[in-house]
Amino acid sequence: MNADELRQRVLYQDSNLIILDKPSGLAVHGGPRTTVHLEGMLAALCFGRREPPQPVHRLDRDTSGCLVLARHDKARSRLGRLFTAGKIEKTYWAVVAGEPAAEQGCIDLPLKKLSDPRGWRVVAAADGRPARTEWRLRGRAAGLAWLELSPKTGRTHQVRVHCASGLGLPILGDPVYGQASAGPLHLLARAIRVPYWAERPAVEAVAAPPGHMEAALRACGWLPEAA
Repeated sequence: MNADELRQRVLYQDSNLIILDKPSGLAVHGGPRTTVHLEGMLAALCFGRREPPQPVHRLDRDTSGCLVLARHDKARSRLGRLFTAGKIEKTYWAVVAGEPAAEQGCIDLPLKKLSDPRGWRVVAAADGRPARTEWRLRGRAAGLAWLELSPKTGRTHQVRVHCASGLGLPILGDPVYGQASAGPLHLLARAIRVPYWAERPAVEAVAAPPGHMEAALRACGWLPEAA
């Protein structure tokens, strides 16, 4: 992805923050085996500032959609406090294998990160950290369901584990908590609402579904013009 392509994915921009539509397949942070990552591209989003913006939360490599970037240190501190206080509202779309028994609900399932020589994963555990996700059914097809999910806590892999372990409905394309045979992960950080200033309207952004999710969403009743 070049600089122009990255700038075209900006959903919102002001003097304090940027909301970016992160593409699926691009890691936010680098690592020993991750040489291509978003942090290494952020100089393209300076927009007149001397320093590039910095991510204030994370999305999994294979999750696309709304990612908040702080444009300076004060913004980073303010946004960090808002995330910690649970005041930033996040909405996800997922296509899952199977159909829920109800139309909506709340998953209240503590989560714990486990590591071994093969790597790490997150599991539901009574001694884990509290985690809560509200959800509702948006549409269904034969053997599939389109869910809208609102995590009320910010645990690693929360939405993925809550779908797989809390509902028994793994997200399509999830190689860790489901099956990867359905192609890329069908999870979108659909929308975000940031009450940056208490006395002003909240900043809001909405990301379109990535191409690999469109067929399954359409099968479940999604109409782009009505989304």
